[in-house]
Amino acid sequence: MPLEFASRLDNVETSAIRELFKLLGKPGIISFAGGFPDSAMFDVQGVKAAVETALIRDPGGALQYGATEGYEPLREQLSLFMAGKGVAVGADGLIVTTGSQQALDLIGKTMISPGDKVIVEAPTFLATIQCFRLYGAELITAPIDENGVKVDELEKLIVQHKPKFVYLIPTFGNPSGVMLSLERRKRVLQLAVEYQTLIVEDDPYGDLYFGEKPPPSILSLCDHQPGAREWVAHCGSLSKVLSPGLRVGWMIAQPELLAKATMCKQFSDAHTSTFAQATAAEYLRAGRMPKTLDKVRKTYGQRATAMGYALTRELGDAVEFTQPQGGLFFWARLTGAGGKLSDANIFAKRAIDEGVAFVPGAPFYANNPDISTFRLSFATADVAKIEEGMGRLGKAV
Repeated sequence: MPLEFASRLDNVETSAIRELFKLLGKPGIISFAGGFPDSAMFDVQGVKAAVETALIRDPGGALQYGATEGYEPLREQLSLFMAGKGVAVGADGLIVTTGSQQALDLIGKTMISPGDKVIVEAPTFLATIQCFRLYGAELITAPIDENGVKVDELEKLIVQHKPKFVYLIPTFGNPSGVMLSLERRKRVLQLAVEYQTLIVEDDPYGDLYFGEKPPPSILSLCDHQPGAREWVAHCGSLSKVLSPGLRVGWMIAQPELLAKATMCKQFSDAHTSTFAQATAAEYLRAGRMPKTLDKVRKTYGQRATAMGYALTRELGDAVEFTQPQGGLFFWARLTGAGGKLSDANIFAKRAIDEGVAFVPGAPFYANNPDISTFRLSFATADVAKIEEGMGRLGKAV
């Protein structure tokens, strides 16, 4: 007899990106498909020193079971880290999670009942679509433009659907790369208070800006909007700026939500690796993060600039995009100009034949996918590879 799996699995499927990786074994292929930081950017010596210090300072704490809420020295360091971003939060006002993705999963577990409506951007983070659907959410999509989610349309959707919460990636979104304007951030908070609607702010890329700092996070703006703090849950991560391998993220939210999330985390992994947490705590304590971020911003900024120029040069009016000001991604759309391709799925197959990979955009839409869109990551390819890869894309379009 075949196994009978949970019915909630009927609403999800494997990641299109993970499936794409199976095609990347072809020798000489240049990949812009992943969402990874460049491993050459990792501060290996700094992490090594943090490990050694952790094992000297508190070997028992680093190697023993720990509190579900998180390793206290790390919570204290994250409190200071967030203070540098204009957020006043005590160590007891956040919990440590196994990457920010677990924070999103905990929000799904604690907030979503089957049939609940959740508003997400179109497009949005693929894993979030899968996660929320796993818990039975009906996903409603809010349109975006080069300045982020269209708040007038968002308000209409909130009024119509009365969602359990709204999920946004306001700063250099994945996959869109766009940045929500300051004016719209303030309006989002007004909507949260007016309609008593939770805003989930996912912020893994906010430190990866290339020029001017982005607007303050939605969470940091709560002090200027009475009553807003209880309607914002903020998810952060060290994965894109320090190391994905540490799997260190955090959630800041009202006490009741944190308590429920902590309870659910007890059921899943008991606690995030104390060894990873102790390492992250000592790294932050050592004050190496600003230098690391300066290096990462400079490198990724150069690569993003190179990709923008090369994309325009090689594909011309066959593609349109907004130049990202931070993060890891380009979001582009095929125009079909001059009889060229307008279907990114066909484009992706032709690109593989030319020795270059990217991710078609359709899976990033919870509803009504735009098949002309696609995502490129500039993080893991140097400028020379970007130039060569864009030349190959020009032949595929």
